[in-house]
Amino acid sequence: MALTNTAIRNTKPADKTKRLYDEKGLYLEISPQGGKWWRFKYRFDGKEKRLSLGVYPDVTLKDARDRRDAARKLVANDIDPSEKRKAHKAARITSLENSFEILAREWHAKQALKWAPKHSVKIMRRLEQNVFPWLGEKPIAGIKAPELLNVLRRIESREVIETAHRTLGDCSRIFRYAIATGRADYNPASDLRGALTPMKKAQHLAAVTEPAEVSALLRTLAGYEGSPIVQSALRLAPLVFVRPGELRQAQWADLDLDAAEWRYFVTKTETQHIVPLSKQAVTILRELFPLTGRGRYVFPNARSPKGDRPMSENAILVALRTLGIGKEVMTGHGFRAMARTILDEVLGFRPDYIEHQLAHAVRDPNGRAYNRTSHLSERRKMMQAWANYLDKLKAGAEIIPFNQHA
Repeated sequence: MALTNTAIRNTKPADKTKRLYDEKGLYLEISPQGGKWWRFKYRFDGKEKRLSLGVYPDVTLKDARDRRDAARKLVANDIDPSEKRKAHKAARITSLENSFEILAREWHAKQALKWAPKHSVKIMRRLEQNVFPWLGEKPIAGIKAPELLNVLRRIESREVIETAHRTLGDCSRIFRYAIATGRADYNPASDLRGALTPMKKAQHLAAVTEPAEVSALLRTLAGYEGSPIVQSALRLAPLVFVRPGELRQAQWADLDLDAAEWRYFVTKTETQHIVPLSKQAVTILRELFPLTGRGRYVFPNARSPKGDRPMSENAILVALRTLGIGKEVMTGHGFRAMARTILDEVLGFRPDYIEHQLAHAVRDPNGRAYNRTSHLSERRKMMQAWANYLDKLKAGAEIIPFNQHA
């Protein structure tokens, strides 16, 4: 007689394993501990064999019968379902062993022997963030050009075109390694030439990005003996790394020192931006407030007694030159490149957090721009960690004379 769900539910465990039989070789095995396993009994090559079909109630009576019927069809076609399952499992293991991520890490480990540690970490982070979540588990031999392009389009949607091109180059080298080691026959990256948005010609703005040189820069900036307003701007610039025009035009009305926030409209995109202020930045601004707080601008023009005009465009540049820091070493815009490089390559913060804080357009996978409050909590932690790191650099490194780099 066929088994019913009522019979299954009403059967209690006994001291010994019990079996409730259905039809055509299907039965439910109930252990003394209460576990219930579906089994299929069949004969193949004259031998009695059994196949596990899952656990009740995750596998319902109907599901178990469907699985039994599928196994019976295999037997009817002279295929042993147990051996087929073993072969499928072995193929899956082989597939995982030859997945994109496994091959990529194997390639990376070999190449890292000749790379600088910083370069090695940067490439792996790029793969972990941009490629592995979508292609990591796929067999490398089965990845086609459209699949790889979809991954690269996700990167392009964040408007980080250079990263997309670099990722394509990384993937191409991984596929070539897979071909050389007999794990793939085809490099889909080679079919994507011209498929990505062309990179804009790079603007070579001078910036200090090596920690040892940043240490020297900070100590040199601390030695500025000119206007206290310009001195405060020099101290604040590395901490907030906004565009030079946005720094010199900062207004007290946009600052909330109690909340440690600076909110203003970005001059380049006309969108509101939030700069979380570190404790160090708040201290600088509180010290400056008695001097300029009655006026409109945080850093007023020296020739504007009422503080109704912002600092001159050249004030920061002139101060840098006064300190002996040449234009080929550092510019006002260079503080942004400094923060972007070190936050990523040294402190290891997520690129999208950094891009948000730089007020760059960052888009979600559907192409929509994130709002100004995105990742604000994480950005607060990042800005404080950045300020603490700069303090350590300033206090712990020896001064490297800038005229050596001029």
